[in-house]
Amino acid sequence: MSKNNHNKIYLGGGCFWCIEAAFGTLKGISSATSGYMGGDLINPTYESVCQGDSGHAEVVEIIFDVNLIPLESVLDVFFEIHDPTSLNRQGNDIGSQYRSIIFCTSKTQYSEVCKYITILEKNLKFAKPIVTELLCLESEAKNNENDVNKKDTFFPAEEHHQNYFQNNRENPYCELVIRNKVSKAKKALTNR
Repeated sequence: MSKNNHNKIYLGGGCFWCIEAAFGTLKGISSATSGYMGGDLINPTYESVCQGDSGHAEVVEIIFDVNLIPLESVLDVFFEIHDPTSLNRQGNDIGSQYRSIIFCTSKTQYSEVCKYITILEKNLKFAKPIVTELLCLESEAKNNENDVNKKDTFFPAEEHHQNYFQNNRENPYCELVIRNKVSKAKKALTNR
């Protein structure tokens, strides 16, 4: 399998434990890493992000093999496992760090995601408008590698947040919330 078949996208839709667990179980996902993006701090911590004023969202870096799971399927799962119509909230998780957000890694990917969301809205998939924030990391404004934008930088979360579901299955949150999202992710792909 060549690296040319791999794409990357950053997805935020509530607690990153849920997104990571749901994608981490799917065929074609090379890696799912919890972290933070979209804020003003360099090297944010869970504590600083949870205060809600750093601007960061909890996101998951998804690396996927487009031959095994195309972008459209990745988006099918993402929009199935969270509520993209809820501003700064997913269930009991409240705050801008839990907002629905997608960081696209290329202009082409950005265009594909825009088309996908337009189709969801046209088909009235959701009763309320989609509020998912959509950003493109590829920008003509970045002239060289020294142009660093903290908001565009992915900061991996602390080690104890990685593979949280796998390592804490007895935790009530894992049992009641995350397990349901993992099931929804698998169902989204079988319904294609």
